[in-house]
Amino acid sequence: MTAFILRRSLQSIIVLFVMSLIVFVGVNLVGDPVDMLINPEADQFEIDRVIRELGLDRPVTEQYWYFMINAFQGDLGRSFVFGEPAMKLILQRMPATMELALFSLMIAVLFGIPLGVYAGLKPTSKISRTIMASSILGFSMPTFWVGIILIMFFSVHLGWLPSTGRGDVATYFGITSSIFTLDGLSHLFLPAFNLALFKLSSVIRLARAGTREVILQDYIKFARAKGLNEGRIIRVHLLKNIMIPIVTVIGLEFGSLIAFSTVTETVFAWPGMGKLIIDAIYNLDRPIVVAYLMIIVLIFVTLNLIVDIMYSFLDPRVRIKGAS
Repeated sequence: MTAFILRRSLQSIIVLFVMSLIVFVGVNLVGDPVDMLINPEADQFEIDRVIRELGLDRPVTEQYWYFMINAFQGDLGRSFVFGEPAMKLILQRMPATMELALFSLMIAVLFGIPLGVYAGLKPTSKISRTIMASSILGFSMPTFWVGIILIMFFSVHLGWLPSTGRGDVATYFGITSSIFTLDGLSHLFLPAFNLALFKLSSVIRLARAGTREVILQDYIKFARAKGLNEGRIIRVHLLKNIMIPIVTVIGLEFGSLIAFSTVTETVFAWPGMGKLIIDAIYNLDRPIVVAYLMIIVLIFVTLNLIVDIMYSFLDPRVRIKGAS
């Protein structure tokens, strides 16, 4: 088991290094931030001074070298626009995005797995057909459009839920979150549901497909022949065997919830990382863009590592194959 984890960890480090090179070079080849940061009437002396201060007069390879040295010290550069460390600016917005992503994932898992298992156990019932038809709609509808419809219906027409902002927050056990207050939860529900809709559909379809495959296996028939009740068969024999693909999707989709929540955060004016990265791209604020992308890459690589380790517990054959 230790060798398996070390092997996966080494692969993750290599991926991080390669992605840091691709991200840094790719971002630095796009546009010239000096044009966005200085007065168009500035003379050449002022332009040269700004270029030197930002370190843009160095070759890209030298800039990348200093970037990597500073990155190992936790410094991903200073924002061209705000003049503050890029990591600090991102970490200030990250709790709101993480809160939104976690709540969305919780909605997708808590509702997706039971609905998918039910649809797999009773595929011909009207309820199952309704569930699958709804999952297709969840895949098909654009996130921004669904968000606008939710605001119009629940906020404007019914007046039940607020449409923008994060609401009141509270701190317990050193964690500051809006889920600890009723006002915060009311602000969180609409954007979380909007963000979770696509993931909910994915989990439903995966759980149904896994259930339809596993329910025909011999060990399920044997468990029924032994007289075990249906609830125990589902909990002990069925769920464990359908969880491997679901764990994969949950792990990867959590990363995508964090990385691609920009549209939802924009529609609901949620104060997360999405607005920050949009402004950074518009202003060619390279340090923030690079820092944001590197944090997202780190999240994806870490989630993949966790998923691989969970694989080894759910299915020992994965661990044995990886060790070989």
